[in-house]
Amino acid sequence: MDPSLIRSFAIIAHVDHGKTTLVDKLLTSGGGEAVTDDRVMDSNEFERERGITISSKYTSFQYKGHTLNVVDTPGHADFGGEVERVLGMVDGAVLLVDATEGPLSQTKFVVEKALKRGLKPLVVLNKVDRPSATPGRCGEVESAAFDVFAALGADDEQLDFPVLYASARQGWASGSLPEPEEMPAASGMAPLLDALLAHVPAPEAEVEAPFRFLSVLSERDPYLGRVSTGRIASGRVRVGDAVKVIKHTGEQQAGFKVTRLFKRQGTRTLELEAAVAGDIVSIAGAPAAGVADTICDPAVDAGLPPGQVDPPTLSMVFSPNSSPLAGREGSQLTASKIGDRLRLEASTNVSLRVLPVEGGGGEAFEVQARGELQLGLLIENMRREGFELSVSPPRVVYREEGGVRLEPVEEVVCEVLNEHAGDVIAMLNNRKGEVG
Repeated sequence: MDPSLIRSFAIIAHVDHGKTTLVDKLLTSGGGEAVTDDRVMDSNEFERERGITISSKYTSFQYKGHTLNVVDTPGHADFGGEVERVLGMVDGAVLLVDATEGPLSQTKFVVEKALKRGLKPLVVLNKVDRPSATPGRCGEVESAAFDVFAALGADDEQLDFPVLYASARQGWASGSLPEPEEMPAASGMAPLLDALLAHVPAPEAEVEAPFRFLSVLSERDPYLGRVSTGRIASGRVRVGDAVKVIKHTGEQQAGFKVTRLFKRQGTRTLELEAAVAGDIVSIAGAPAAGVADTICDPAVDAGLPPGQVDPPTLSMVFSPNSSPLAGREGSQLTASKIGDRLRLEASTNVSLRVLPVEGGGGEAFEVQARGELQLGLLIENMRREGFELSVSPPRVVYREEGGVRLEPVEEVVCEVLNEHAGDVIAMLNNRKGEVG
């Protein structure tokens, strides 16, 4: 494959602004694939139950002779680590903004991460088919998006972002806001797909250099073992090639042979014989490769930079169930099994940390995460797998720098009428907030 014909981009947004629905329509319009199920990328059981994206996923499709790799990302702040790590394997981003709600808290977070990566996002105002998405309101949302970019230090090229208007649910996008009576006849997703080809750059791929691949997503397959997904930074790889793993700590692992190569296309998984720099693929056969590790040619001495992920903010202590009713509902009861399960989770989730509890005798584990929702989903998942647990109340993770204790700081933006401003300021002052 010619790397100049590859376009890789992520879809980023605040929670519930329509990212996964947009991916469905892109697969239908660009790939010509009939997507019969809503939110086809949300395959996880909890994602279906809660209606939110929890883990990042990628797929690809063909459009006008190009391969478009699209990454669907979570919108909830607790899963921000998923967004941070996948931005390293794309060259562009689509910022989806609700045309009525405008940019919200998580919008600022994902835009900041994209700008730090040097990406130049396209802005798509979604849900413009709603009666509340008037031309005046859409203009206000465009201005608010520009203000977010400017406040986060975007350069001139990043500030010169194209704006499109879309209804992901109805399956159309447009370069200008159509009149309400014209929306049902809008021309599908072609305007957005054409904008992606024009605005997202091709990967800077060194095809003739030694093979290097950064693992961004990692999962265990019951038949293939560990499967690592990421973008090939340089070189080529074929099934049967001898490669090695360099951990993100710099430690070099024993070599192995690539047993399988895969690529997602639409809702299918295609098996490959070879892949080249610039493309996003999955590699099977590396028993020791985790997230942020480098798989490379044996001649390579240094791994690829893994990128920075914001640290955890909350922690809970997990230990075996010691109540009189222990063993009534579950089968996984021992501390060793709980510890193994938590370490397996941490090996695939870069925003999660598992630490032994001092004085716990190996029976208790401190799990640090980004928020209550992330911890709650982990607990519920383990419960369904047959684990019985005792968990502590969540507590804030403190940091110390220069002997001074620090704690997470939350920025709050309140939009209220003038007559209520005094009450809001008083409430913030009571919580030791600094009003700016």
